Amino acid sequence: MPSALPPAIQAQNSSQALTVKSDIQEANSETGIITARGNVTVNYPARNIQATSAQAQYFSQERRLVLSGNVYVVQNGNTIRAETMTYLIDEGRFIATPQNKGQVESVYLVED
Repeated sequence: MPSALPPAIQAQNSSQALTVKSDIQEANSETGIITARGNVTVNYPARNIQATSAQAQYFSQERRLVLSGNVYVVQNGNTIRAETMTYLIDEGRFIATPQNKGQVESVYLVED
């Protein structure tokens, strides 16, 4: 892994690691941007997040993950489906956008 990446990405066996698997990956050590394409899966145990998408980009300097293409995210049993989703790691915040004329779908577990 390029040295520009934060310890969370480098520590592959840690529960703090954000793991990205895909058909193809590119990493730019100058910009700190990792791009994954094709059958992307993301696992982030520290935040109990699992996701799938067609493409993912991790911006290490901004600690921002952008998923695009049939995005599906599960966190603590809650789910979100969207065309594009940005996860701001430091804020713990998701920003989801639909395809043109579409909608984002979220399902939340609500206790009785």
